[in-house]
Amino acid sequence: MPTDMPNTTSTYALERLRAYLDGAAGPDGTRLPTERQLAEEMGVGRRAIRRALEVLEAEGRITRRQGAGTFVGAPDADAPPALPVGATDFLEIMEVRLRIEPQLAALAALRAKPAQVARMYELADRITQCLDADEGELWDGTLHRQIAEAAGNALFLSLFDMVNRIRQDAAWQAVRERARGGLAGHALPVAQHRAIIDAIAARDPQAAAEQMRVHLFMLQEKLVRLGSGDLPPIDTGRPDQPALA
Repeated sequence: MPTDMPNTTSTYALERLRAYLDGAAGPDGTRLPTERQLAEEMGVGRRAIRRALEVLEAEGRITRRQGAGTFVGAPDADAPPALPVGATDFLEIMEVRLRIEPQLAALAALRAKPAQVARMYELADRITQCLDADEGELWDGTLHRQIAEAAGNALFLSLFDMVNRIRQDAAWQAVRERARGGLAGHALPVAQHRAIIDAIAARDPQAAAEQMRVHLFMLQEKLVRLGSGDLPPIDTGRPDQPALA
């Protein structure tokens, strides 16, 4: 998979800003550089920086004050080291996601606080309002991370973050968007997101895990058909569901 494509996406900007907040940004209350300065320093567009800052503000990591600037909020735990994109492929990524994210959804159904569930619904609604694939990918990743965070398991969250860092690579995002069919292809994933959240809200771990599996199997199937049409069908591991061709 080529990795020399320029990283100009909002997801990449979010990853860079997370690393910046974890390292060089300073303690709580430290004023951040302007959007323009951050964009120049990180080599991404101002729109990508603005969108990423919006996510970080929603997570409580930064505070934006009208007329005063943007300030560091409470720092999170140190992020795990990133996995080199070239060391894996999309099938491996989906195999790992299918092993951990259904379990995260199940745990979220048991442990999520009401405010976290409300936030999931807000993020699902936000995805429906996205105007382009880049923005859709940004908020999609934010929703999946909110579910992982609501699971209440720090080690699981670290594993999720390690896998989720692949999203920052422009080549990977291009593959994912081709598999989805562009912004118009987000309709079904959005409905699946709602089904996952509904199961979490109902405190039904089995249904939450199953809905997450359905969601990820769909993406895996599309990725296989897009990139490796000659691969054998994928064994879903479930007798009630046919293999994915």
